[in-house]
Amino acid sequence: MQNFEYYARTKIIFGKETENSAGSETALHARRALLHHSGGHAVKSGLIDRIKDSLKAAGVEWVELGGVQPNPRLSLVYKGIDIVKKEKLGCILGVGGGSAIDSAKAIALGAANDGDVWDFFERKKTASQSLPVGAVVTIPAAGSESSNSCVITNEAGPWKRGVNAECNRPVFAILNPELTYSLPPYQTACGICDMMAHIMERYFTREPNVELTDELCEGALRAIIRNARRIFSGGEKDYAARAEIMWAGTLAHNNLLGTGRVGDWASHPISHEITALFETAHGAALSIIFPAWMQYNIKASAGTTEDTARFARFAAKVWGVDGAFYGPEQAALEGIFRMKNFFRSIGLPVSLAEANIDASRIGEMAHRAVKFGPLGNFRKLEEKDIEAIYRIAGEM
Repeated sequence: MQNFEYYARTKIIFGKETENSAGSETALHARRALLHHSGGHAVKSGLIDRIKDSLKAAGVEWVELGGVQPNPRLSLVYKGIDIVKKEKLGCILGVGGGSAIDSAKAIALGAANDGDVWDFFERKKTASQSLPVGAVVTIPAAGSESSNSCVITNEAGPWKRGVNAECNRPVFAILNPELTYSLPPYQTACGICDMMAHIMERYFTREPNVELTDELCEGALRAIIRNARRIFSGGEKDYAARAEIMWAGTLAHNNLLGTGRVGDWASHPISHEITALFETAHGAALSIIFPAWMQYNIKASAGTTEDTARFARFAAKVWGVDGAFYGPEQAALEGIFRMKNFFRSIGLPVSLAEANIDASRIGEMAHRAVKFGPLGNFRKLEEKDIEAIYRIAGEM
């Protein structure tokens, strides 16, 4: 286990009707705030009005900025930064899923620093300060409500890039599982894959003696799979299942499960090229790429027991594969097979063709993916390796 520092500053307010505390929590940090959301269902359902009532009751003035899209856009971030500076707002309240919260984080980052906020995403500058951000979560998925990450799409590329910095962590997050009852099944499924991927990025490590976090990762994945099946078997309004999924999404990405270990983090940037070029949902891109990444690593490490053992353990502990019956390599591949079947069972694609992605652009995607150098830590991936992963995804 490696040395580590763990600090998660986000205050979590979890449970029924907790959105009504948005005003009092915001008031702890500012008296003027930007209320940032996508519009759509959050408005139609009355959630935004309830939050406005809460802000008003707490004496917080606000300026509203809707229009957040999936894979949040840099152009809207720029607009938000201008509003915050002009109106002298002191806090950003993001309402929605990871896109709204990431957009809020990027606005907060840009408003607190001089220059172009995109420079942080291009790795030209390092982020160390930001305005406080609060979050009201409606889509359990990205875990952005307590993570240090922020991902934005620059339409000019299009480029999808992320910034990891401790100043990105929201100061509070409100999670009411009831707000997720009306999510479309596909959105629920994408969220489930996203949180699973956050855990798996941390799980696939070469760091020895991390038994506790191994067990935590495996237990969290089993809980997500079990409760996802409850939801997709007629439990759309099963509060207990929705609560488990919502809490898992937060824990998956606040880095508790990554303490003392070096995760891989190749599958996310590989999948980002799919979402940037084809507007594919983030969770759907991950359901395509993660099995392909696993298969590539198993093949590349043929004859190396240590590598195969990590994937075989994953198959046994998460998917119930009997390693004694299959043998390590075959057990690992059986784990991938069962994971793909699970993704398909909740309506997600597991191949480029199933998501209508043009395989002729594989070379272009691989080239774009390594703009900042090789990807991954479990195995360093060059452009040729990433192209091979895309091709496996094309064949599945």
